Amino acid sequence: MEIQHVTDQSFSKYGRVIDGFDLAGLMKGMEKTPLPDDVIYVPSDAELEALPIAKEFMDSLYGGLPIQIGYCNGNNHKLNAVEYHRSSEVNVAVDDLILLLGRQQDITSEFTYDTSKIEAFLVPAGSAIEVYATTLHYAPCNAKETGFRCVVVLPKETNEEITFSLKEEGEDKLMAAKNKWLIAHEEAKIEGAFNGLIGENITL
Repeated sequence: MEIQHVTDQSFSKYGRVIDGFDLAGLMKGMEKTPLPDDVIYVPSDAELEALPIAKEFMDSLYGGLPIQIGYCNGNNHKLNAVEYHRSSEVNVAVDDLILLLGRQQDITSEFTYDTSKIEAFLVPAGSAIEVYATTLHYAPCNAKETGFRCVVVLPKETNEEITFSLKEEGEDKLMAAKNKWLIAHEEAKIEGAFNGLIGENITL
């Protein structure tokens, strides 16, 4: 699979590179976070949210709405699933990493998605990007053998446990957490997930 760059024009349908923020404190704070052999996702980290940049992100990138700052760290080489939100996600790459991305518009009426439509993008260390709400994404993939650390910024309570009733049919069957709609590949064996990815479980 061709690995493109987030500065390429081809990335513009999925997101944008964000400039104008001093990321040094955030990068330093991420040094304390774990780097496991698999993947860990923490939606909200109190120490990261206490940094001055949290207020800057909230005001400038989310229009003053409450946000959470967490991280997705580890080692991963497979697509496994795609998810989307009703809001943009901001990522800060602490290490070089690769994102596998698609478009929500390509999900069929049966909620399946052809993995041949996925594109891969390198996000270099020190970069901040916005991933648009209509962009399908999941855990980053390794760009180097030592793994990755990635800051994840989203509206507050995203990815927390669902505390309300859902319908058994329609898009509700994709909802895996608050503000998180998920389509999995059957090979990933994600418990309780809707298996709608058709084709290869892409491996990098």
